[in-house]
Amino acid sequence: MAKIAFILLCHKDPEAIIKQAERLTAVGDYMSVHFDASADPKLYKQVREALDSNPNVTFAKKRIKCGWGEWSLVQASLHAVEAAVEAFPRATHFYMLSGDCMAIKSAEYTHELLDRADVDYIESFDYFESDWIKTGMKEERLIYRHFFNERTQKRRFYAAFNLQRKLGLTRKVPEDIQVQIGSQWWCLRRRTVEWIIDFTKKRKDVMRFFRTTWIPDETFFQTLVRHLVPEHEIKTRTLTFLMFTDYGMPVTFYNDHYDLLLSQDYLFARKISPEAKELKRRLGLLYATRGWEFKISNEGASLFKFLTNRGRVGRRFGLRFWENEGSLGRERELLIIVSKKWHVAKRLVERIRSMTNVPCIEYLFNEDATELPDLGGIQSTMSKRHRHRRALIRMLFDYYETDQLVICLDPSNLDLLNDFCSDRAKTRLLEIDSQFSDEYLTGHAMRVGLAGEKTPRETLERLLPTIKADMLFESDMIRDANFDNHYRIRQSASVEDNAIALSYFLETSPEKAYAIANIEHLFAD
Repeated sequence: MAKIAFILLCHKDPEAIIKQAERLTAVGDYMSVHFDASADPKLYKQVREALDSNPNVTFAKKRIKCGWGEWSLVQASLHAVEAAVEAFPRATHFYMLSGDCMAIKSAEYTHELLDRADVDYIESFDYFESDWIKTGMKEERLIYRHFFNERTQKRRFYAAFNLQRKLGLTRKVPEDIQVQIGSQWWCLRRRTVEWIIDFTKKRKDVMRFFRTTWIPDETFFQTLVRHLVPEHEIKTRTLTFLMFTDYGMPVTFYNDHYDLLLSQDYLFARKISPEAKELKRRLGLLYATRGWEFKISNEGASLFKFLTNRGRVGRRFGLRFWENEGSLGRERELLIIVSKKWHVAKRLVERIRSMTNVPCIEYLFNEDATELPDLGGIQSTMSKRHRHRRALIRMLFDYYETDQLVICLDPSNLDLLNDFCSDRAKTRLLEIDSQFSDEYLTGHAMRVGLAGEKTPRETLERLLPTIKADMLFESDMIRDANFDNHYRIRQSASVEDNAIALSYFLETSPEKAYAIANIEHLFAD
């Protein structure tokens, strides 16, 4: 059975460190602590006095001063790992933690997961081929030597960097090493850790290289594991649940995140707010529990992205596409059906298609699977469709040899509506006003990844009003845009009233519009 030696790097909050060590070792696991040498000595003394008598806790034999982005973080990790390997011969796994992490699963669940597969859990993506680094330096982290801390010695850091770049003082990555990158929160098997320790003693050239790279805690262990361990024995993921904001800062969890955290497919979460005392209390009791059935829904990342983007308006800095692409054509008519309930719009489109000669394309900017003719590749991916939206619509007009075309859009595509409705072509808009039941909203949340089949009912009850309000907000934004030729059909209206709106939208006779609108169960879920 798995027995874990937790590798803890910390520098503050001794009471939290003590409680964390006591909780994690109470069920038979171990902990090796490196307490930053730059921290207040009184804090370290407090931790030592409280934990020295615990046989399942050890301390790094050498403490060093740590700085963000420096080699010191890797060296501190190695000191703690070496102490753990020596002190705990029965440890099967070594799990990297910080003082801000807490367990979101029981020890029973954690050990069973680790026993299930003989693998290492560590993110390790190709440094140069992956897009793990979104902004800032990439190659420069490796090919130049970094001697100073970018945060505390900014002037020296960039002076040294710019001098090397000016003089062309670059270096090569060791030839047999393929640099990898990923999260520093890993869980490695004992054999792998022993291989790494042995490697550090034999390969002084690799150690010299990483000592002067920038942010090596994102590359050192990730590279060595991939270099030493067969690929099929590596799970390229972290077991610690963490998310980042648009500004690269870690998301902080508070008291009301308890149910959300427990339902994620991870063993620990980072980072827990120091003020979240109730969350800490409840999570603190969790690790020692037995028989707990965890219902994994794993919607955390999607839910965070959804909630943090409500109400935000992006800004464009380049030319809008209608400023550098030609018009759809003055004589052409683009008819846009807007509906949050895609199946309702598709029923209406099928009726229009069967009763008129107007070509109809469903959610071409929302669904990859939308059937489109071969237009030379411009239709092949969603990114190409959005990037060349006008060209795509022009080519569809040409392909069908028509001056009239119906397309469907989701209400969230306000940018597309603005783009198309500002064109010199004649544009008409038909909005379908549907009613949203809790069952529909729940299904929608599952379809877009905001919830899973096992999401707790309490979480859904808090989420559904937000989703509904978001849908109403999208509709309000469309109305506030004051588009010309904007018509609406409503679930609450009669067929006769909806037929009037359809007759204007399609510019057809009232009789034909009534025949189109008279669809049995048009609005049914």
